Amino acid sequence: MVDPKSGCFSSGKKLLSLESALEKLEKLVRPTVGVEKVGLAGALSKFLAEDVLATCNVPPHDNSAVDGYAVCHADLSIKGDTRLPLAGRIVAGHPLNTVAKKRSAYRIFTGAAMPDGTDTVFMQEHVRVEDDQIILPQGLQLGSNRRFMGEDVCKDAIILKQGKRIRPQEIGLAASIGLTELSVYKPLCVAVFSTGDEICDPSSDLSEGCIYDSNRYTIIGLLTELGCQVTDLGIIADNQKLISDTLARAAERHDLIITSGGVSIGDEDRVRQAVESLGAIDFWRLAIKPGRPIAIGTVATKFFIGLPGNPVAAMVTFMRIARILVLRLSGATGDISPNIYSVVAAFSFKPRGERVEWLRTHLKFDEKGNLSAHLFPAKGSGVLTSMVGSQGLVEIKEGVKQIECGDLVDFLPYREMYT
Repeated sequence: MVDPKSGCFSSGKKLLSLESALEKLEKLVRPTVGVEKVGLAGALSKFLAEDVLATCNVPPHDNSAVDGYAVCHADLSIKGDTRLPLAGRIVAGHPLNTVAKKRSAYRIFTGAAMPDGTDTVFMQEHVRVEDDQIILPQGLQLGSNRRFMGEDVCKDAIILKQGKRIRPQEIGLAASIGLTELSVYKPLCVAVFSTGDEICDPSSDLSEGCIYDSNRYTIIGLLTELGCQVTDLGIIADNQKLISDTLARAAERHDLIITSGGVSIGDEDRVRQAVESLGAIDFWRLAIKPGRPIAIGTVATKFFIGLPGNPVAAMVTFMRIARILVLRLSGATGDISPNIYSVVAAFSFKPRGERVEWLRTHLKFDEKGNLSAHLFPAKGSGVLTSMVGSQGLVEIKEGVKQIECGDLVDFLPYREMYT
């Protein structure tokens, strides 16, 4: 947890670069949630609170990878076919429980334990059967079609690391070593509210001069995708005492507070003033577009994120900046940066150069079969249809002066930023 009085994110009057902001977040944010044991069925999308050590080998014994015949490789002729008598039949779950007879073949099925004394399996379609004799062709290598004990998982090895977000494959791996529950971090408790006298909830009639609150619902959806437990505090009027009281109460019961609107420099932007009266705004005004007025700070000892009021800016800054903070507070470790893909620009664009810019784009295959990024026609920060009609963001780094049609650009799919 960051010391709320440290000023560690303070950038003074100069706009803080995106790179610097993300580096500081990565270094200073640690999990703030408790730990609980949950059954495998309830572990999906949670974060592991401790390393998982294998309690057994997987597979627990050598077994056959195919349906066929198990033999001892030393019994095979090097000059031609080998004829061996059929000595038994072995199916999965029913081991032989005795040493295999010498110079004999055993009918064996996929997954069945290989008996001591055998080391190689012929596929059934490669052999001939004559009465009780199995004719085996020359040339099969020692150990063919044999799965070795522990070749997937070795006993006492760390198979899952602390901080890993649990997917279906992690649940399956835990089950494969006989676990029925996992130690995970409890969901991050997040309070969300919007501010502004011009904001109306979709459940109410729209007053003249007002707009419906889309940001709160978008943010709640994004937080839910990240596995958070969200409290919707609704819409708070532009009254500093009301906002301060709401922030103070939220800090008592939640790990993180996220608001939308009211963090810019206008006289009516009350949220920033309220946060400063209860804690600190340590991280404000980044060299980015959209979303420059994003604010990160603390209310008492709890983290606060103030997202811009424009819908596109709120969503983009959440996905690219707030997401990092949410995941680290939730217990995530390792690299959680979204994957970036190189695609061909199907547009020309002249950026400002001194900031990171994000352009809403969708992908198409060009005549050469390469994926190319096409700009969404409407570019305003309030055009939420652009987020629905696009597939991701082209990220333009600081210092880039011109993008020409045909240049390679960095593309971030939205799906990479929802997890």
